[in-house]
Parts: sequence; C-alpha cells; structure tokens
Amino acid sequence: MTEALAVVGGYLLGALPFGYWVPLLVRREDIRTRGSGNIGASNVFRVYGRSLGIPVALLDIAKGFAAAALGLWAGGALIGVLAAAAAMIGHARPVFLRFEKGGKMAATAGGATFALAPLVFVLCVGTWLVVFAVSRYASVATIVTAGALAVFVLALGYPWPIVVFGVAGGVAVIALHHQNIRRLFAGTEHRFEVGR
Repeated sequence: MTEALAVVGGYLLGALPFGYWVPLLVRREDIRTRGSGNIGASNVFRVYGRSLGIPVALLDIAKGFAAAALGLWAGGALIGVLAAAAAMIGHARPVFLRFEKGGKMAATAGGATFALAPLVFVLCVGTWLVVFAVSRYASVATIVTAGALAVFVLALGYPWPIVVFGVAGGVAVIALHHQNIRRLFAGTEHRFEVGR
C-alpha cells in the first residue's frame, strides 16, 4: 500500500503546474497564451526572463526530486523509478489543469535523476550547459542531454530500474520535443532569447 501511495503521490507532485501558476499569480497572465504556449520552464524563461523562469525551473526540478525520493524511501530503486515516471506523466498531463497539455518533462526528469543517480544528474547539467553555450538553442541542449542521460546510466552501471528510467525517460523527453526537431530541420527554430 505504501508503495502504491508513493507512485500516486509522485504523479500528484509532478502534476503541480508551477509554470502556469507562477505567471498567473505574479503577472496575472496565462502562460498558455504566450510564447510557445507551453507551461514548461523554458517558455516561462523565454517570455518573462530570469525573475520567473528560474523559480519555475527550480520548482519543476524539486517536484521531480521529491517524487523520486518518496519512491526510494517507500520501496527502493524500482518504486523510486515508478514514482519518477509518474511525476513526469503528471507534468505532461496535469490533473490540476484537467489533463490538458502540460510541459515537456525535462526539468522534472532532471530532478528525478538527481534523486535516483546524482552523478548522472551532474553530468547531464554539464552537458546541457555546454550544448546550450555552443548552440544557443534550449531545445537542442535538452534533446542532446536527454540522449546523454541514457548513455550515462548505461555506462556507469546503475541498477536495471534506473537504466530503464534513463533510457525510457530520455526517449520520452525527445519525443515531446518533436515539434522543436521539425523546426530545427526546417531552419525555423528560434535561438533562445530572454524576455524581460
């Protein structure tokens, strides 16, 4: 029962739509009508700048971390991975927004990785920063890092539940960036520009 509750709790944590709530509370605006229309931290950062983008990113990371940590406490690596996966699903389809389209799970997956595989998290942050510094595309940095997540968990010999999380989670994040990938190939993807 505790393990099942941890997974349900993971979903509910992931479903907290901070990217929607923070701009609504601070600016009285619906982020879904601005920028890409996404409630993820990247769109909040792009539209409102660091003042809202950084808090939303940290909150999205924190909920992924909390969900995975809850699962680890309740039942070890497998339950930690299931709770982390539930949090990512919650972020993508949040019950608090009536299961409408949420974010692309990158920050939430990052937070979960921090709880499940801290060294991999550090390597992924480094990968993201390097790719972003070179390309100036947040989407490219996120896609490359999602692929690197799978490579790192395999190369470092983590237990099989965490390997499955790294591979499946990386694939899921890349899949949710399919529109960005299309724009990149079409040459219409915008480089990252910080709003006010």
